[in-house]
Amino acid sequence: MKLESLELKYNKLFSNLKKDSFLSMSALGGEIPFYIVPYNPEQENEIVHKTKQLKQRLALDGISVLEINLFDLSLSMLENRSILDKVIEKERSLSKPKLFKTLQGVLDSETKLIPEIEKLAKDNPSQILFLTGVGQVFPFIRSHTILNNLQNYIKDRPTIMFFPGTYGNDLSLFGKLKDDNYYRAFNLDTLNL
Repeated sequence: MKLESLELKYNKLFSNLKKDSFLSMSALGGEIPFYIVPYNPEQENEIVHKTKQLKQRLALDGISVLEINLFDLSLSMLENRSILDKVIEKERSLSKPKLFKTLQGVLDSETKLIPEIEKLAKDNPSQILFLTGVGQVFPFIRSHTILNNLQNYIKDRPTIMFFPGTYGNDLSLFGKLKDDNYYRAFNLDTLNL
């Protein structure tokens, strides 16, 4: 994957996200308001910084954004169940498959994570929802699973997943790992609003 000019990328994002047709979801023709912002994983730190700046720019224009970082949410869920310290303590002694199974059980997308995201979205009304931290939760949480399950719950605002990889006809995490097909989201890098 090539490195991108993040200044150009985020200026285009800002321009698109503040448009009435984007915010009202009128340009979608009834499609689910899900979008992907793919990026080179080597630029992760810059993306985090630019995404924070983007939220601030949108706020100055009166546009509210709720950001849900999947990694932070996962840690919070583990803490709320009082098992984060136990998982950290046992991480070295557990086999990778056992650790994977433990985390997937606690952070199951359909029964645990999606209801938590839905609750956060209801409790924090905003005009746009950002989903970040996708690469940090792999392989315990898969992006296509989040999108497939979330589309049944959040349709009242545009939802944007910042994705470390490529998105064309499928999601390719880190530009190397095919993460199953997901065709319902629009690529904000190639979409002209």
